[in-house]
Amino acid sequence: MEITKIIIGLEVHIELKTKSKMFCGCPAGHFAKQPNTQTCPVCLGLPGALPVPNKKAIEWTILLGLSLGGEIPKLSQFDRKNYFYPDLPKGYQISQYKNPFSINGSLCLDNDKKIKIKRVHLEEDTAKLLHETVNGEKVSLIDFNRSGVPLVEIVSEPDLNSSDEAKEYLEKLQQLVRYLGISDADMEKGSMRCEPNINLEINEGDKSFFTPIVELKNINSFRFVKKAIDYEIHRQFEEFREKRIEKATGNKQTRGWDEAKQITFLQREKEEANDYRYFPEPDIPPIEWSDEEILNFKFQISSYELPWTKKQRFVDQYGLSDYQTNILTEDRKTADFFEECVRLDKVGVIEIANVIINKRSPEGLSPDQLIGFISASKTTSWNSEKEIEKLIEKLLKEHPEVIEGYKKGKPQALGMIIGLVKKDKNVLVSIDDIIKKIPL
Repeated sequence: MEITKIIIGLEVHIELKTKSKMFCGCPAGHFAKQPNTQTCPVCLGLPGALPVPNKKAIEWTILLGLSLGGEIPKLSQFDRKNYFYPDLPKGYQISQYKNPFSINGSLCLDNDKKIKIKRVHLEEDTAKLLHETVNGEKVSLIDFNRSGVPLVEIVSEPDLNSSDEAKEYLEKLQQLVRYLGISDADMEKGSMRCEPNINLEINEGDKSFFTPIVELKNINSFRFVKKAIDYEIHRQFEEFREKRIEKATGNKQTRGWDEAKQITFLQREKEEANDYRYFPEPDIPPIEWSDEEILNFKFQISSYELPWTKKQRFVDQYGLSDYQTNILTEDRKTADFFEECVRLDKVGVIEIANVIINKRSPEGLSPDQLIGFISASKTTSWNSEKEIEKLIEKLLKEHPEVIEGYKKGKPQALGMIIGLVKKDKNVLVSIDDIIKKIPL
């Protein structure tokens, strides 16, 4: 018996950084805010409150779909997804089911493998459950600040075949939405969340079997995505060997990832789509796009240089290596800074790239200042970290009062040493960092 194929599909939720929520005027930025201070009758689901769609969120969702090579259907509509959970104030979520904003896209991995994207749709986020201890009792509290925040969902086809591929796909998706400027996509803050759907094809003799599909939740970093998938692959294989349970209608599972124990655990039997009783949202009319509007969206996305396009241009235009371009195009800010420096045309492109990549310059420099720094470096003899460390140790012996002052809680006493070092040496490294290494 052996695993012949690992089958992984990814559902990725990304919060859009619009100023207001999806269907009301409440502020969308909820991170680290006082609980339940950014709410109104709409996002609290009070009777009679009517939703008004956020135009910017819709536009950004369509731009994301186009950047992934997706099609924009002429008809889109919102639907009600019905289920009960404490973080869902209305008892349903306004989402999209039959007519999403984008379909049939794809994303290429570094090995040119194309991962098909089934749909990109828009919905509202749920509230946030907080599990606390109050007066010695464990309770669950609800913060509705997140309720109603625009949430775009990207659903891939089950084309991924390893945890490494899943991790790379997520990293590229995060890079893309940051380039577009539509989200911070920070997994640790919850503005990017992913749910891998995993099952296995197992071969025994001349027969093939498929294990039940499992959806994983509670994963808050790319590293844990890889660990959770690898654990689940092992768990499913061992479970099949023991129980021989095959994939069938109604036997999907939702399992959580326990970061402390490094295992997955059963949360619930997974619902099928018809269990959510989707039906069109009666308070929001369907949206019909004209040919002219779709053409305008395509024109907008053509003005963006996507990360993989920029990376190839850096190789062709500047003669940089794949390693250099990977780092320089990792985020748009670094790539733009590099090109601003190159436009000044005073020092070599490779030299600029190496200084930025190796972080050999002080932080916060403008392009002009960085070029000046590089030019000065060519004519100045810079002292190594070891030389600076020796000088600091020598000066501390000559000025014992500095150490006494430091031990009495006056860190500013070290300022005199820093001043003497800068006066005597050409410093490229952080003197503060070197001092921290020296036992005082």
